[in-house]
Amino acid sequence: MLSLVLALQVAAPALRAPAASPDTLPFARLVEQLSESGGYFDTDNLISNESSYLHILGTIRVQGVRGGAYIGVGPDQNFSYIAAVRPSVAFIVDLRRDNLLLHLLYKSAFEASRNRLEFLCLLFGRPAPQDVRPWDHRPLTELLNYIEKTPADTARHRRTHAQFADRIRGYGFSPQTVDFATIRRFHDEFMKSGLELRFTTYGRGPRTYYPTIRQLYLEKDLGGKEASFLAKEEDFRFLQTLERQGRIIPVVGDFGGARAFRSIGKFLTDRRLEVTLFYTSNVEFYLFRQGAFRRYVDNVRSLPWAKNALVARSYFGGVMGQQHPQARAGYASAQLLQTAESFRRLTAQPDSVSYWELVTAEALELRP
Repeated sequence: MLSLVLALQVAAPALRAPAASPDTLPFARLVEQLSESGGYFDTDNLISNESSYLHILGTIRVQGVRGGAYIGVGPDQNFSYIAAVRPSVAFIVDLRRDNLLLHLLYKSAFEASRNRLEFLCLLFGRPAPQDVRPWDHRPLTELLNYIEKTPADTARHRRTHAQFADRIRGYGFSPQTVDFATIRRFHDEFMKSGLELRFTTYGRGPRTYYPTIRQLYLEKDLGGKEASFLAKEEDFRFLQTLERQGRIIPVVGDFGGARAFRSIGKFLTDRRLEVTLFYTSNVEFYLFRQGAFRRYVDNVRSLPWAKNALVARSYFGGVMGQQHPQARAGYASAQLLQTAESFRRLTAQPDSVSYWELVTAEALELRP
């Protein structure tokens, strides 16, 4: 049955959560219980605009951040962080209900794929080779070249999408949760734009620095290695296992809201799981502007944290009018890390902290 359950206790040894509760909860029911009503943000955020997103991976490795629970926001950059940390469970919390729908599309693509190439073919509407297994360990550049050189097959894409829609129906969501027309629009955009797909905003002009999805897939960490979730087959398969077990859980939630973060915190506490990595993107910038930073801090403090846990964020100097000290040449965004302990200490009095202080005070030096 495709409505998979969250079964932390019975996972394979490499994925088992320590001291997890033996209870199970249907995937769709858990998503709906944790989610809030949602809100609006002026982007069609099918992919990230943070070309620096992999720069923190070396430091995450050096800090020994591993296992536990992951919390993040946004589209597929989360997959690369999850693959690096190898958590037992991951929550992707976003104000936009569209982000939940996007991750349901991703979930169905992960589940239906035999390897990375077939995943890309199903997502971008390209026919896969008759035998995909020889592609298991080919370099990512070869997989992307195949997608670029292979024309889209609209009839095959329609059949694939119908199969994805059937999978999503099988998860057991209530009718008001899932907008199938929006999921279809997203999938069609992947086919139409291909590897030139970019971050899109409404009411604002496109930025020249927005990377294509091809560029994001091929980005490197500070050690010069390709490190996206599609760089290695083993990372893809780890994510595929989590998706098939219902352990990548998209949640509609406001970082400064009253429900989602508190519910996730209780879920983790009940199962004796701790957050090891929390990725905020640049959401904190908007929380400051909206006067919601104090509520956000309260939510973060309600979570159970591992001793070596890290908070990851992105900073855009062009938006702020001030470059970050850790900004790197050629990148519009700077990826930053802070220990969770430092975050809690710095925000003990939330109203006395500025956004600039948050992103610069005690930021970890990034390592290859």
